[in-house]
Amino acid sequence: MSSLAADRARLAEINPQILDLERALRELQSEKQVLCARLDSYKYPVFTLPNEIIIEIFIHFLPTYPYCPKLTGRFSESPVLLTRICRKWREIALETPVLWRAIAISRSYPRVPSERQIQLCNMWLNRSGCYPLSLDFSDNAIDPLHPSELLSAVVVPRCARWEHLDLQLSLTHLRTIHGPIPLLRSLCLEADEAEYDVATKIDLFRNAPLLRTATLNDIAAARLILPWAQLISLTLYGVYPRECVPILQHTSNLVDCHLHLVKNDTDGIPDVTLPSLQSLALRGEWVTGYLETLIVPALHHLHIPEPSLEPHCIDTLASFISKAGCKLQNLCLTYSQSKTDDAYRQAFPSIMVYFVDG
Repeated sequence: MSSLAADRARLAEINPQILDLERALRELQSEKQVLCARLDSYKYPVFTLPNEIIIEIFIHFLPTYPYCPKLTGRFSESPVLLTRICRKWREIALETPVLWRAIAISRSYPRVPSERQIQLCNMWLNRSGCYPLSLDFSDNAIDPLHPSELLSAVVVPRCARWEHLDLQLSLTHLRTIHGPIPLLRSLCLEADEAEYDVATKIDLFRNAPLLRTATLNDIAAARLILPWAQLISLTLYGVYPRECVPILQHTSNLVDCHLHLVKNDTDGIPDVTLPSLQSLALRGEWVTGYLETLIVPALHHLHIPEPSLEPHCIDTLASFISKAGCKLQNLCLTYSQSKTDDAYRQAFPSIMVYFVDG
């Protein structure tokens, strides 16, 4: 057979095959259209939910306010992640201010430059609308080169919306904060002196009518003027027992108090009465003789290193209870050398005693 005849024969074989393939393609395209129409008509249950319920789900996805999610979406529990699921969820998340009201800036974002963190922070604040704010700029959060920019451009202009504030700043930069703080409920401040005049007091938080909780390091406790009488919860850490006296003398409404003490001579420290105090925790270095200076008639819970009660722990505790006039219910002892609570239970049968390592 000549080559010409062979080509004609091959062409005759190919034409029917092409027709078969085209027919099969048309059938597949028709089936595809049916399947796409069926899928398009399907409503995923989550997308049938009202926006109000979706918003509630979003809120429960985030850390419980006032705890702050991470600023970037590479971490879990961030509202940024909610904007990456689908277009509808993105629109809902961006239009829900309550999702953006708690903000944390931290050096734990090594790949996010400080300028970008400030930009992101400002973006979150703009999305938060008029909601009260929880701001966490602790954990060495603010780059020493940029605290002024962060405070002046981002933080201070919103001080009227601060509700919960956690800061790690020098006193020099703290002085740049100004303006009314009508909504502030809790303050956590770790301050350092830098070049600030250590003799000068700072009273920028004095006019905070809703402030009820404060956590301060030694420098902040010594330099700040707070509305002490308003507080119901106070934590001081790195402080000498003698430094606590002028503060506790003005905190007559305290219900909960945590003191992380630095060892110091307690001789001559005057008694302090805290009539409403129900829970007291003494931590840090062992400071003997300090507990007896506290008159706490409403105390129910005491957490204390057992060495702070030495040399005669049970006698010291009995003397404290008698002097304070309190009805202690729970006693938690740390760094205890006692093997059992038998001696304590025998001396104080109505008190539940716990031993905790460290």
